[in-house]
Amino acid sequence: MRIEAEGRAPRTKPATRRERSVDRIVQILEFLHGHGEGIRIGALAKALDAPRSSIYTVVNDLTEAGLLEVSPDDARIFFGKRMYLYGLNYIRENSLAKRARAEVDRLAKETGETCEFCMLQTGRYTIMHMCPGTRPFRISSAVGLQIPIPWTASGRLLLAGHDRTEIEALIAPEDLVLPDGRHIMIDDFIEAIAQARQDGYCLTKGLVDAYTQCLAAPIYGAEDHVEATICLVLPIDLSDDQTAGLRDRLLRSGQSLSAR
Repeated sequence: MRIEAEGRAPRTKPATRRERSVDRIVQILEFLHGHGEGIRIGALAKALDAPRSSIYTVVNDLTEAGLLEVSPDDARIFFGKRMYLYGLNYIRENSLAKRARAEVDRLAKETGETCEFCMLQTGRYTIMHMCPGTRPFRISSAVGLQIPIPWTASGRLLLAGHDRTEIEALIAPEDLVLPDGRHIMIDDFIEAIAQARQDGYCLTKGLVDAYTQCLAAPIYGAEDHVEATICLVLPIDLSDDQTAGLRDRLLRSGQSLSAR
């Protein structure tokens, strides 16, 4: 915070410029996270519809700070080692993240199924940690992957307790279109959220592909809202008895991670 001399009106223009710089930094980092791979600076400027000179300046500053790195092979930019270290600090110091990682690894080993710890981040379902199962045909996903909320069982739990206005503000029209082109009606989605809240878990089948189902249990925060989920990504041909057994085990994991 800038301290102004007594009796002198604060100057607002530098603060405005700083705010624009911070917004641009966040915009670049969010884009790189969503893009998932390196990109040349010119292409980045085009993707963000931003002046190339502005992007060059910010990227150079972030590179000098170690937050971004430039590939010597093709001049593509991506996250630097310092970002990785920041992430490790978050995992080490955040109690829920630390405990959830251990529980996900334990559950995947115990059940042989792919297990995930998920949260909402910038209006997207985000995989915070994942451990693949031991099946010959493995169902796996990527940590950091962001998926439209309506595509997931966890998304229905993460929105439990939100009213219709809040839900509609979070869900873009394209989020309701599944990978195979099927459309989810917003009324059906909101009804499914209410049902998941009532059941205390959620099971979805064949949303992202025809071969898998997703079983999710809530992790409650201190204020009794769903802060995160723990879920299993399962083959769709499991028997009802097998699915029920995994549901009960998953619910125990969710309860053990919850603050309530």
